[in-house]
Amino acid sequence: MNPIAVGKSIPEFAAQSTQGQVSLDSLRGHRAVLYFYPKDSTPGCTTEAQDFRDAYQKFVDAGCQIIGISRDSLKSHANFTEKQDLPFPLISDDDETLCQMFGVIKMKNMYGKQVRGVERSTFLIDADGTLLREWRGLRVAGHVDEVLQAVRGDA
Repeated sequence: MNPIAVGKSIPEFAAQSTQGQVSLDSLRGHRAVLYFYPKDSTPGCTTEAQDFRDAYQKFVDAGCQIIGISRDSLKSHANFTEKQDLPFPLISDDDETLCQMFGVIKMKNMYGKQVRGVERSTFLIDADGTLLREWRGLRVAGHVDEVLQAVRGDA
């Protein structure tokens, strides 16, 4: 599978989320932010989800949907969604189909050991399914504001 690239259409996909099935086809007609994160209920991932939650209406007003994606189960996502009051769907990519498609699986150092995990990454897709922008290996602080600026065309 060829890696996705800015300016190219992303491949069709379908995956289960906390709000039912999400597919590229279901996103057509709206811009969408797909953000990949390592694990539900961990400090950085919780902060990132809260930041997207707090800016959610601004994204909606700008005609953009938000979808979170990790390898956690739908049950874990449901608990995380309820605890953090998240208004957007979280996709369970437990078989890593989307992680592989977007090239976000990386070897990372954790407590001195090499582990295979999700590199925190965000992708902005236009209403036709073309990748407009990507952020890889990002830091949580200020990230959601940067993505919102890009959605609004300020960046």
